[in-house]
Amino acid sequence: MAEVVRMPKMSDTMTEGVIAKWHKKVGDKVKSGDLLAEVETDKATMDFESYQEGTLLYIGAQEGSAAPVDSVIAVIGAEGEDYKAALEGEAPAAGKEEKPAADAAPEKGAQKNEKAVDKPEEAEKPAEAAASQDASAEGGDPDAAAAAVGATVIRMPLLSDTMTEGVIAEWHKKVGDKVKSDDALADVETDKATMEVIGYTDGTLLHIGVEKGQAAKVNEIIAIVGKEGTDVAPLLKGGSAPKTAAKPADTSEKPEEAREDASAKPTASTQEVQSDSSSRVKASPLARKIAKDKGIDIEQVKGSAEGGRIVKKDIEGFTPSTKQVTEAAPSATPSASDKATSGAAAVTIPQFIGEEKYTEKPVSQMRKVIAKRLSESLFTAPHFYLTMAIDMDSAIQARNKINEFASVKISFNDIVLKAAAIALKQHPNVNSSWLGDKIRYNEHVNIGVAVAVEDGLLVPVVRFADGKSLSHISAEVKDFAQRAKAKKLQPADWEGSTFTISNLGMFGIDEFTAIINPPDACILAVGGISQVPVVKNGQVVPGNVMKVTLSCDHRVVDGATGSAFLQTLKALLEEPVRLLV
Repeated sequence: MAEVVRMPKMSDTMTEGVIAKWHKKVGDKVKSGDLLAEVETDKATMDFESYQEGTLLYIGAQEGSAAPVDSVIAVIGAEGEDYKAALEGEAPAAGKEEKPAADAAPEKGAQKNEKAVDKPEEAEKPAEAAASQDASAEGGDPDAAAAAVGATVIRMPLLSDTMTEGVIAEWHKKVGDKVKSDDALADVETDKATMEVIGYTDGTLLHIGVEKGQAAKVNEIIAIVGKEGTDVAPLLKGGSAPKTAAKPADTSEKPEEAREDASAKPTASTQEVQSDSSSRVKASPLARKIAKDKGIDIEQVKGSAEGGRIVKKDIEGFTPSTKQVTEAAPSATPSASDKATSGAAAVTIPQFIGEEKYTEKPVSQMRKVIAKRLSESLFTAPHFYLTMAIDMDSAIQARNKINEFASVKISFNDIVLKAAAIALKQHPNVNSSWLGDKIRYNEHVNIGVAVAVEDGLLVPVVRFADGKSLSHISAEVKDFAQRAKAKKLQPADWEGSTFTISNLGMFGIDEFTAIINPPDACILAVGGISQVPVVKNGQVVPGNVMKVTLSCDHRVVDGATGSAFLQTLKALLEEPVRLLV
């Protein structure tokens, strides 16, 4: 009896998988344990083994296409068995009638998407089937239409759990280039890193749907690979509207100045009143406005358009002489009435000509996600803040002594991270996450360390920080920082935190509040160490004080709970020897 094969859930955050490569084709024999396909998840590309034995009768997801978790991606059964019965009663996408493998395109066997399949009676008539196939390409699924002509649609992959779109940072191939299955087609800038997109198919690059520097939504068509000379126009009609790279056809329109000149020709309703000498100068209305805004005498400007007419570029390229600026300055000679009224000599105010300028840049993927996630955190999680001052005299002495023997230089941030990890083991309520209908109390301590990069902020995770030495933590944090700035971090590096530390002390910040990094319940904001007067043994003496602020999600952590955590942290930092116990 035929059995359906479903897309497995290969990670805790996976919602869909992309078929990177099929290792079997329709008609092949399959044994239990055989490698059936490679599936690209949100975190890695993993092998998918078959747990059934028989013949591969049907493939429901083409290479490069995504399939939701638990959706039907294949059917395995006895050779020649009618697999349609196995598909009936499944989800709507898998329940429609399929053409038998013998009717499918030779290159792809029975790999047809159900949405593009026509009625059975139409399949019996070749002419009508061809017409139906065209209709499918125009209004149906482009993947099915591509399969029919031996082409493969490449879509924007989901490269991280928070990614909604990607920006094409670089194309490594151009239209017409030969492509192999393991070639990197493009570099895609996600919200967290720049990663490669692999074609997973052989052929010729027929179409590029998104230009370098442009964004594409996840699962949007970015390229098509297939046999050289294949017409891709019908495939694009059924997909999401791609951003084409075609340049607009050359027209016979005049250049900007000439168009401006033509559009500004006076008519009966637009002629200006000839009220002064400047109005008699031949100039476009736009040029007059810019000249007026900049305080330029338009009579001094030489026009470059037909008949000496002054246009926009003439004003923008005009530099007034010193004499002209002086003449344009307001008169410094006061009238008799002015003298009588003010009783003071008038002051000559020179004219200053400035220009308003600004630069706009597209929002990066990283900045978009930072804005989205932190906005959701701040406006969803009820934040409250607890600040505590910590005496760092002993920590300074301990660090100096440790660095005399340590293989890597230990920073104050490393010491704070180690102390926070130990404190979290003693206060598991702080090391927790809000999950809507339940609270997760984490028994492991994974601390995220906020690292500033050019486009924003990344939070790589030091895992099991409570069990690592200061030297181990220091080396790991330095490695994360270097790879973050080089955009070499991978999704596994920034996932799974249970608590976060953000340190701005090195920038001279005394104290600040930080926004919680979901799904954590708390984040610790660390300020710099300041030399201030402190009272010790009844006397005012110089001291070294560091302020820390704990941002708490009030759905999980109460004020007393957060305060108890900070007291433990303070005790550990003021007596660093306790970090070794």
